[in-house]
Amino acid sequence: MQNDKLSAAQRGQAHADARPHEAERANSGQAETIAALFVRHPLWEDALALLLGTAMVALGIAFYSHAGLLTGGTVGLAFLLKYFAGWPFGLVFFILNVPFYLLAIWRMGWSFTLRTVIAVGLVSLLAELTPHWVRFADLNIYYAALFGGVAMGIGLLMLFRHRASLGGVNILALFLQERVGLRAGTFQMGIDALIVLTAVFIVPPEKVALSVLGAVALNLVLAINHRTDRYMGVS
Repeated sequence: MQNDKLSAAQRGQAHADARPHEAERANSGQAETIAALFVRHPLWEDALALLLGTAMVALGIAFYSHAGLLTGGTVGLAFLLKYFAGWPFGLVFFILNVPFYLLAIWRMGWSFTLRTVIAVGLVSLLAELTPHWVRFADLNIYYAALFGGVAMGIGLLMLFRHRASLGGVNILALFLQERVGLRAGTFQMGIDALIVLTAVFIVPPEKVALSVLGAVALNLVLAINHRTDRYMGVS
């Protein structure tokens, strides 16, 4: 009887000793599973995303330019200078973004900054070329406002998910999302609305109202889809 009691006690102690090891193995397996979910994008995927994302943004810009609309951020400022002074959109857009590269290098790193410089350069180029490739005989202004905003939102989403942006307010939006958890789309929606509202002195009120609609469509695409707690891909 005494031996049976000792044997039972020894078995209980053995089970107790095994529990920490089982928990450690379970935690290790869970960590490996979570790590496996974060799939790194290969270089060719990043390059393709930069090309397609900037092409979508340039298409949205072509919609807006033809309809006389504008959006927020440095894109909106470039539109204002184009409408007011007749300056070329692509060149103005590229120059406006130069000061923000310093913030990008300081806070986001060289990799992000390089991708952003490439993206801004591609949009500047494609924004000038797209009107020569795509001509609108009759473009409904409401369609241009809504789907132009959606096209730019999809393009920005592709860039964001591959660690790039279009500079300017995009850099601030991504920085605030990564540092303080403020959604990029929510922050940029407020800034874009402010910039669009200042256009009342240059653009007719109806087009300003439609520009606000387009800005909301653009940023809803980002606010709904650009969620760091859902998307697992990394670059």
